[in-house]
Formats: sequence, structure tokens, C-alpha cells
Amino acid sequence: MSRTPNETERTALRTVRRWLWIFVVCLVLSGLTAFPLETETRWLADLATGPAAPVSEHFPGLLAKLLQVRDGIADTNRRYPFLAYGTDWLAFAHLVIAVAFWGPIQDPVRNVWVIRWATIACGAIIPLALICGPLRGIPLYWRFVDMSFGVVGVVPLLIVLRGIRSIERGAAGRSTRRDAGHDTGDDTVHGTGRRAAGTAATA
Repeated sequence: MSRTPNETERTALRTVRRWLWIFVVCLVLSGLTAFPLETETRWLADLATGPAAPVSEHFPGLLAKLLQVRDGIADTNRRYPFLAYGTDWLAFAHLVIAVAFWGPIQDPVRNVWVIRWATIACGAIIPLALICGPLRGIPLYWRFVDMSFGVVGVVPLLIVLRGIRSIERGAAGRSTRRDAGHDTGDDTVHGTGRRAAGTAATA
């Protein structure tokens, strides 16, 4: 009985790896963009007050918060630059988490626990934003933006888990058929042996 994965399993494996790579790329980008926060917020503020000003005028509260964040980060970096070391570690954490997905990319079935852990982490974003957001003075709409990372992030993980279950079912089916084949072969051997023994006894 063949142990080679069938086409359905190979397709599921390709899908799993594709979505895992997408998730990893997003993690890496999230980590890298957490380093130059002052530059990024300045660019974003320049965009909002320049080319995108006609749009920003319809969202004065959002524009005011954006300018406040830009000024706050710039002032903090100027007066207390050591605080940015905290966001450096935040960026580093994203990169380290991305590395953890190398195992599932290589063998998603054996390392499915990483996917389950990441799914729990995505769900934990929601209570974190709801609890810590008000304590830090984060506006409600921005808390929903933060929570959306968990909602969006869990989608590829659920697709991956479904693909892994498909691979597991295929492997289990092959194992069952292989075991059944062995049992049939054993019965044939035993039956032949019994017939031979009976013939010898008669003779």
C-alpha cells in the first residue's frame, strides 16, 4: 500500500504553506515597521496634512490624534530616547515569533501546536485592547483598529488548521488501508498454512 500523499493532501499542504508564508511576511513587516516610528508618523502626518488633506478634513478627530502621536513620539525621542528601546523589543518580538513558524512551514502536522498558540494569541488581542486601551487613553475607534489585527490575523490561521486536518485525515486513511492490507495478508498466510497442515495430516 502506497505511503505517498495523494493529490488532495499535496494541495492542502501547498495551501497551508502559502498561508503560513503570508502570515510570516505580515509578522516581519509589523516588526520592521516598529523600529522607525518617528519617521513613519512624520510621513503619515505630512501625507494627512498635504496630499490627503481633502480627506483628512472629514475626520478632524483622527487627524488631531495623528498629529498628537507624531508630536508625542518626536518629543519623547528627543527628551527620553531610552524609552524607544521598549518598542525596539516589540519589533524584535515580532521577528522572533515569525521565526517560530519555520517549524509549521516544514511540517505543519507535527507543529500544529504553534498554529493553535498563534490562534489563542490573536484572540487575546481583543481583551488586551479593551482593558489596556482605556487605561492608556487610547480612543475607542483606535481600539477597534487594534482588535482588527487579531480578527484579521486569525483568518489565515483557521484556514491553515482546516488544511492540516485535511492532511491528517488523508494520512489516517492511508494508515487504515495499509493496516487492513496487512491483516488480509496475514489471514491469507495463516489460511494457507492451515490447509497445508490439514493436507499433511490426511496423508
